[in-house]
Amino acid sequence: MSGAPSAPATRPAAQRAGILCNDPQFQRFAAIRCGFPGHSFQASAAAEYLRTCCKVTSRRELDWNRDAQDRFERLCTEFDAWAGRIFNQR
Repeated sequence: MSGAPSAPATRPAAQRAGILCNDPQFQRFAAIRCGFPGHSFQASAAAEYLRTCCKVTSRRELDWNRDAQDRFERLCTEFDAWAGRIFNQR
């Protein structure tokens, strides 16, 4: 699958999360993960999905909460594998 590359890892995690939630491909990924295959979320629903996955109440927490950062990085890796940007190990 093609799409815009993920936000560069040099940006703060909260900023990367905001960019990711506005990515239509991530919105589709989030919808599928939530049991809505064939549908896409809007950015706000994708943000809610991301906050739930990362166990935060605000994406800003990603800039200082190390556990949340780790969960965010895993989510990004899962998304990149789903999108075909990296090899998906079985």
